[in-house]
Amino acid sequence: MNTFIQAQSGISPNDIERAGQSGWQFLKINGDSRQAALGGAFTAISNGDANSVFGNPASLADIKNIDVQVNVLEWIADINYQSIAAGYSIGDLGVVGVSLAMLDYGDIPETINAPSGNGGTNPQITGSNFSANDYVVGFTYSKKITDNLSVGGSIRYMEQNIAELSMSNWSMDIGTMYYTGFRSLRIAITARNFGPDSRFGGWSEEYQTESDYVRMPLDFRAGIAMDFLDEEGSPHLLTAIVEGDHPNDGKEKFHIGASYAFDGMFFIRAGYKFNYDVQKFTFGAGISYPIGTTVGTINYAYVDFGELNQVHTFSLGFSF
Repeated sequence: MNTFIQAQSGISPNDIERAGQSGWQFLKINGDSRQAALGGAFTAISNGDANSVFGNPASLADIKNIDVQVNVLEWIADINYQSIAAGYSIGDLGVVGVSLAMLDYGDIPETINAPSGNGGTNPQITGSNFSANDYVVGFTYSKKITDNLSVGGSIRYMEQNIAELSMSNWSMDIGTMYYTGFRSLRIAITARNFGPDSRFGGWSEEYQTESDYVRMPLDFRAGIAMDFLDEEGSPHLLTAIVEGDHPNDGKEKFHIGASYAFDGMFFIRAGYKFNYDVQKFTFGAGISYPIGTTVGTINYAYVDFGELNQVHTFSLGFSF
C-alpha cells in the first residue's frame, strides 16, 4: 500500500521577532536628556557634546575644546542610572572622549523554593536581600575627515553583577555623519555593541553544566536630519530627525524627533517611538547659559512608558 504525505497549505510561518535573544540590556539605556527627548533619534544629531559617546560617536568631533556631561535617570521599577562623559579636542588630530555609566537595581528580596505540604515547592521570601548592578567604561575617538564627513568609534569594557555572580565583556561602536551639501541635510549611520558572547558565571556543581552564552545586543541605525528657519541672523532654529533601528533581538523600530531652539539658549524637544511595546511619546526642554568663558547646559526629558508609567532624565553639562 502506497502512502502519500502531502504538506498542508494555508499555514503561514511564525513571525519570529528575535525578542529575548541577547543580554546586556542596560546598554540600550541612553541617559542623555537631549537624545531621549527626541524619541531616541540620536544618529543624526549635530553640534555634538560629550554625550555623543552614548549615541553616535562621530558627533563627538563637534567639540571645540573641552566638554563634560553628567546624566541622572530615574528608570522604571526604582532602578537608578547615572552616567558621565567628557570630550577633549586635540586639534587637527580629532577629539577623544571617556565615559562611565552605572545601573543600580537596589536591594532585591531573596526568595527560595521551600517544600510545600503536597510534595511540591512554593517560593518563599527569606528575609535577606541581594543586590545587582551593571557598569560600562569607554574610550572614544572621533575626527572630521572633511568639512562634510565625520567618523568616530568607541571601545568599552562592561561588567554585570548579581549577588555572587558576575560577567564581563567588551564591545565596540562605530558611527559616521555626512553632510550632503544640500542646505543642512545630513545622513548618519551607527553600528553599536559589537562584541563576543560571554557567560554569566562558570561551572555549576549543582546542575553539572555551565551557563549559556549571552549575546551582545547588536544595533544598526540610519538617520537623516535637517535644520529649518536657519537663515543667517535668525534667532529661531527648527531641527527634524528621522531614524530607523535594526536590533538583533527584536523587531525593527523607528524614531522621529523635532527640536526648536530660540537664540541658541532655550530649547523645546519632542519625539515619538514606533513599534515599541510600551515606549511612545517623549518630550523635553533645555537651557544653555554662559558662565564667564564657560557655557553651561541643563536638559530634561520625559519618556512615556505606558503601563510602566514614565521615566525622567536630567543632564548637566559644561563646555570650556
